[in-house]
Amino acid sequence: MSNLNIAIKTQNLGKKFQREWIFKGLDFEFFYGKSYAIVGSNGSGKSTLLQILAGFMPYSVGELNYFNPQGGSVEPSSFYNHLAIATPYLELIEEYTLKEFLNFHFYFKKINVNIDIDRLISIMYLEKSRNKPIRNFSSGMKQRLKLGLAFFDESPVVLLDEPTMNLDSKGIDWYKTHLSQIVNKKLILICSNQDYEYELCDDVLNIEDFKI
Repeated sequence: MSNLNIAIKTQNLGKKFQREWIFKGLDFEFFYGKSYAIVGSNGSGKSTLLQILAGFMPYSVGELNYFNPQGGSVEPSSFYNHLAIATPYLELIEEYTLKEFLNFHFYFKKINVNIDIDRLISIMYLEKSRNKPIRNFSSGMKQRLKLGLAFFDESPVVLLDEPTMNLDSKGIDWYKTHLSQIVNKKLILICSNQDYEYELCDDVLNIEDFKI
């Protein structure tokens, strides 16, 4: 695992499903230390773009490059090593207890140097559920877990899709607090239609500006 200063650059990027262009002609550069909101109406392609930028979905035309401005390119096949993500389509291993799942996750990923797993459980307000199977968590608890994994992973790139889904007002405040602690320290992309989810972002990309 490496905390590279990673940037993402797209050139004439486009995605087509069958005969319909979801977006086309996307030229944009996402820089380390900056945060970006990807906005647009429901079904406009925000999540599709995020999955393409993450390397989870192929694009149809154009170029997508990951690079370290101080040290050359990053291979697409290794980009996932530098990525933390919280999305509605992120699968949790629900047969594991919380403690088992965190031990498993951070065997492959690197946790923030300032905390350990027990401290992370406390930060996520899940102390009473450390030995509970994740399948028995509420939707809000699962969302705090997903966000906790993203916020406290050492990866330099953080991708969030609908980050406050299933969170109550206390959970939304928790999200805002911990997002504010990593802004300007990583490359952050947030897919959202809620202003409060991305009010700290440096720039806004409207996917609908790249419709045919």
